[in-house]
Amino acid sequence: MELQIQLKALADKINLLKDKIGTEESTKHAFVLPFINILGYDTFNPTEVVPEFTADLGLKKGEKVDYAIFQNDEPILIIECKNWKDNLSIHGSQLFRYFHVTKTRFALLTNGITYQFYTDLDEKNKMDQKPFLQFDITNLKDNSINEISKFHKSSFNVENIVNNASSLKYIQEIRKQIENELTTPSSEFVKLFANKVYGGRLTEKVMEEFRDLVSKGFNQFINEKINDRLNAALNKEAQNQKEDIPETIEDESKVFTSEEEMEAYRIVVAILRRRLPVSRIVCRDTQSYFGILLDDNNRKPLCRLHLNGGKKYIGLFNGNKTESRQAIQTVDDIYLFEKELLETVGLYGTE
Repeated sequence: MELQIQLKALADKINLLKDKIGTEESTKHAFVLPFINILGYDTFNPTEVVPEFTADLGLKKGEKVDYAIFQNDEPILIIECKNWKDNLSIHGSQLFRYFHVTKTRFALLTNGITYQFYTDLDEKNKMDQKPFLQFDITNLKDNSINEISKFHKSSFNVENIVNNASSLKYIQEIRKQIENELTTPSSEFVKLFANKVYGGRLTEKVMEEFRDLVSKGFNQFINEKINDRLNAALNKEAQNQKEDIPETIEDESKVFTSEEEMEAYRIVVAILRRRLPVSRIVCRDTQSYFGILLDDNNRKPLCRLHLNGGKKYIGLFNGNKTESRQAIQTVDDIYLFEKELLETVGLYGTE
């Protein structure tokens, strides 16, 4: 949990400062060194974090990698940094050259926002062409945080990371392929499903029609599954939670939950899950508003959404549980109130 909080704080700092950072050197000091610190390494200890680490390349002497992290007098991770504006895809060859002349099993290429971790799965002592772990620190997922924790000084273990790296690498590639197929399905992918449901000849025109159908079908299926899982998780404890004050009984037939309300709800969950388990963020629709509660307890409102009238509002709560309505144009505007929503969680002594 502490690692997650520290990474989130760094992400907030990056979003705040990046437009004021103009050089590679500034990127190192403002973004990369704090990340190394978060991993538990002392950036002020030159025996632990070595800047401008020399990696001689055959006859070419004096080549330097930006940082090397040492344990027991051996380099365990070399780091090459670029300006935060740089596209990392054009810089991998430099780190590739450094890798095979050091004793490390891991290399990191980063611009302070995107992080790419490499090892030597394909050929020993030769850096792989593709990273086994890649993430955007300003948009971290839980599984990435778990992998980052394995590089922390307190838990670093070469064999554990290498053994898991192969799975990570292929899962990452498979996810990319799935994403590509869902957005622009390949002919092979379309044929796989068209052949199962269509009895005629797969002409070019038919294939083009099925390309769109397959894409829509998969996206609908995934969205429905996400909604089902969210609703199941968020209502899991509802039967065991009793309200402390009586509620007005409403005619359920008059309560209709729109897709827009569910989309807004998912946005609130995405914000609050940084501090709360998803199962504790419960939605409750009424005739007058769409409520989101902590632990399904109406004494602990997190926010209210008013989306069914002519104007849209989000209702925020202060320490006195008083609702303050803020106008929004679309549900995406909910992200503008991230700070207020997270502060509301703190009102109930929950972090």
